[in-house]
Parts: sequence; structure tokens; C-alpha cells
Amino acid sequence: MSPAVSGAWCHRPIAILEQEAIACLVAAGVIVVACGGGGIPVAWDGDRLTGVEGVIDKDRASSLLATGIGARKLIIVTSVEQAAIRFRRPDRQWLGVISVAQARGYLAAGEFPPGSMGPKIEAAIDFVAQGGEACIITSTEHVARAVEGLTGTHIV
Repeated sequence: MSPAVSGAWCHRPIAILEQEAIACLVAAGVIVVACGGGGIPVAWDGDRLTGVEGVIDKDRASSLLATGIGARKLIIVTSVEQAAIRFRRPDRQWLGVISVAQARGYLAAGEFPPGSMGPKIEAAIDFVAQGGEACIITSTEHVARAVEGLTGTHIV
């Protein structure tokens, strides 16, 4: 697996340049899809932006945006209905509602690999630690049920 895929070159975003415009759209009732793919990495070169080498993690970018616009909840969509500890083992345990402290503990124990669920859990922790009410991690087909509290992993 290349470093770009495994997360070794993946960087934490520090700002969402379009945040104000996105906040205005949300306030106007528009459903906004943003931060898919993490965005284009840029840096200031004097008074202009220039593209730079790098990969911006989409989950961390979404967490930063959600925090910046004052969202109460963040939904991170992935390929599984719920996050799990001991994933791919016979004693796998799907996670329903867990605290930030529990999520941090599982992350520190290596339960969430850097190239898959790790960035999602980190983004969820950051969002809730910065004042968000909850972050839900679930699959596309289970979003509606997860919002109702019937499935998904809810980090609170």
C-alpha cells in the first residue's frame, strides 16, 4: 500500500476557505455536500493561493467544517453500518453509542487502523471535543436509521 493510501501523506486541514459561503447556504436551508475528497491542498504565496503537494483527509476536513459552522451533529458515511473493535475477528464487537473517552481509548489501543476507520474516529473525536453534540458513523444505506438512533456508531 502506498503512503498516500495508508495515510502517511495525509494531512490535517487547518482551514476551510469556503466556510463562510457554506455557512450562508446552510443558513438559507440549502443541503450542502462539501469536503468530499478532502479538498485541494493550497498554501498562501504572498497574497495568492497556490496548489501544494499533499492529500487532505475528507473526514478531518468535514469535522473542521462542521465545527466551524457550528453544526450540532456530523455524519460520516463509510462502507459499514457501525464501527467495530476487533474488526474481522470472531469476537468482533459492533459499537453503538460510545463516549469520546471510549473512542480515544480504542484508538490508542490500535483498534482503528490509520488507513480506514482511524481518521473517521479521530474526526469524530475532534468534532465532539470542540463542542459538537454527536458524530454518527454509518453506511450510506443506513443514514436515515442512524439519524433516528436505530443504528450507526454514535460518538458523544
